[in-house]
Amino acid sequence: MLKDILKLSKRLIKIESTKDKKENLRKALRVCLKELEGFNKTVFKDKEAPSTLIFNTHQKPKKFKILLNAHLDVVEGTKDQFKPHIKGNKLYGRGAYDMKSALAVELLVFKNLAHKLNYPIGLQLVTDEEIGGFKGTKYQLQQGVKADFVIAGEPTELDINNKAKGLIWAKFTLKGKTAHGAHPWQGKNALVKATNLIHKTLKKYPIPKKEEWKTTVNIAKIETNNKSNNVVPKQASVTMDIRYIPKDNKRILKFLNKLSKEFNANLELLLNEPHQSTPKNNIYVKKLAKATKKVIKKEPKIIVKHGGSDIRHFNSFGIQGVTFGPKGANLHAKNEWVNIKSLEQYYRALEEFLINLQA
Repeated sequence: MLKDILKLSKRLIKIESTKDKKENLRKALRVCLKELEGFNKTVFKDKEAPSTLIFNTHQKPKKFKILLNAHLDVVEGTKDQFKPHIKGNKLYGRGAYDMKSALAVELLVFKNLAHKLNYPIGLQLVTDEEIGGFKGTKYQLQQGVKADFVIAGEPTELDINNKAKGLIWAKFTLKGKTAHGAHPWQGKNALVKATNLIHKTLKKYPIPKKEEWKTTVNIAKIETNNKSNNVVPKQASVTMDIRYIPKDNKRILKFLNKLSKEFNANLELLLNEPHQSTPKNNIYVKKLAKATKKVIKKEPKIIVKHGGSDIRHFNSFGIQGVTFGPKGANLHAKNEWVNIKSLEQYYRALEEFLINLQA
């Protein structure tokens, strides 16, 4: 089985399936569908981000018991990163860790098991997770795809990720009064107002000194339309990247609106993406942990993540799910790699989980 996993992983890694190479996205999808001939499927033909839903029933069920979710798109890389190679127990290449190798495992588990299972299971292949998942996973959900539980094969070191932060991009635009730079008392400096707004924000949400599970605010941009150094700026804007923990969902919006009123600033939410949250005592989470423990001989950790995934879209539609994937390192970086042994463990854990769900 490991030989098949590596063969498919390497074949997919060779395809430069980045957001700007639409034909390569379609090519990667065709490679996967070729592996799954004989299964029924629904194809979602978006020009920008095609996706497919493959299932083990004659017709698409009203609701799947389990959905395996995987994305074929990767971030940009150098040409040599699309030449997969093995060194020791590591498979190197763009997407090896995030997440073409995990996709290969999910696909082969589905291929080998789906027709033997007595419940509806689907494999969801999308091509736009790295840019938000709006035309892939979210679109399929808008078209009525439902499930009891979802596993997305994102990197987790064979631990189980049940929570991830939500994301808000907030832009404040502040107005002042222009004046000559030599007479600042005659004006109202919009940049000074912006600075005070920033100080108040970071007092409420200080930058952590180490990794912590708490809401964070990154001041991403400070801008002004000022063209000259000898003019008091009459307008300034501050853009923030906010990563909020689930319990701060309403609290952070209340705080932003309060800031807007206090500083008489226009507030624009450039992006407002939900958090991910599935209870650790969810029956499927427990069963997945049990199956994984049987394979790796120790209890997998239930972990939280600072960055999001397509699971947030499922949660928004009332569907529970987790990210669960193999070991590796350097996702989106130069020497991205996946642990080969963990791919086999990942396969066996998913296999054990799916088989044991049968009534």
